[in-house]
Amino acid sequence: MRTGTTARVVALGAATLMTITACGDGGGREESGLSPADADITVVTGVYPLEWLAREIGGDRVAVVQLTEPGTEPHDLELTGRQVAQVSEADIAFHVSGLQPAVDEAIAQQAPDGALDVAELVDLRPAGGEASPSEDDHDHSGDDHDHGEEGHEHGDTAEEDHAEEHGHDHGEHDPHFWLDVDLMAQVAGELGDRMARIHPDGSDDYARGVETVTTELEALGQEYEEGLSSCERDEVVVGHTAFTYLTEPYGLEQVGVSGVDPEMEPSPSQIASITDIVRERDITTVFTEPLMPAATAETIASETGARVEVLDPLEGVTEDSPGDDYPSIMRGNLEALTTALDCS
Repeated sequence: MRTGTTARVVALGAATLMTITACGDGGGREESGLSPADADITVVTGVYPLEWLAREIGGDRVAVVQLTEPGTEPHDLELTGRQVAQVSEADIAFHVSGLQPAVDEAIAQQAPDGALDVAELVDLRPAGGEASPSEDDHDHSGDDHDHGEEGHEHGDTAEEDHAEEHGHDHGEHDPHFWLDVDLMAQVAGELGDRMARIHPDGSDDYARGVETVTTELEALGQEYEEGLSSCERDEVVVGHTAFTYLTEPYGLEQVGVSGVDPEMEPSPSQIASITDIVRERDITTVFTEPLMPAATAETIASETGARVEVLDPLEGVTEDSPGDDYPSIMRGNLEALTTALDCS
């Protein structure tokens, strides 16, 4: 992601906080209706899937502060003084290191003891999209797809060429782990354990929250297994390679126009290369995302006759998302994939 970006963290101080108060609190959202003052635990996070996990597991005992406003690009988040204070005051600072540099910096400076870093809980996949060491831990039934080496070479080369051309460094790992329901279940268990250690009196409630979330995630996984088990196609053409966790476990091939950073604009040669792949393989759908401009996908589609559809990386919930929460958006993604790939 944008690991080279310098995070703008506004210094805390009386004058700063007075200015923020005068212009609005500048703080994160507390949509659950439970304020930190009334909660047994406060969790702060900056990306929607982690917010969803914390709310589902914490229930009425936990206040969840989301630092990123709805409909905004989470990678570009810059924190106000009030938000830095919220990080400092939280019992748990729940994040994926490398995803949001401003959040990483605030946690390191203000709340190192409260940090719960997903990158330390699960094996994240490499940013290039290759298989991760944890791939053997998954039990998926889509391994009978034959991808061929040619397609992977196209995608990897496009990303590497663009990274060289523009000098981007996105770190070692792809942070979009939440598109893998098995990893989400693993993180849910770790979050529930942390909540129980902080507030033992609520441990039974947190355990029930983890059980409910895990059951939901297992159901989603089963739906994906069944829905993607028999498809005419296995190529998923996307704007940027944020979908490794959604494609590789089910034997699908992600073909990215650009790399894992959504702000990497593809070069004309990259667009031409992907256009050739779409045409040569008779790919019927090019995916765009709710928080990305659709221009590149529309260009490729206009030259190949493909459709443009939305595949949501679940970095936030917007009016263009195929659902209004994590489970419904994941199911919307499944429907989009089964249609695009002609799955039976």
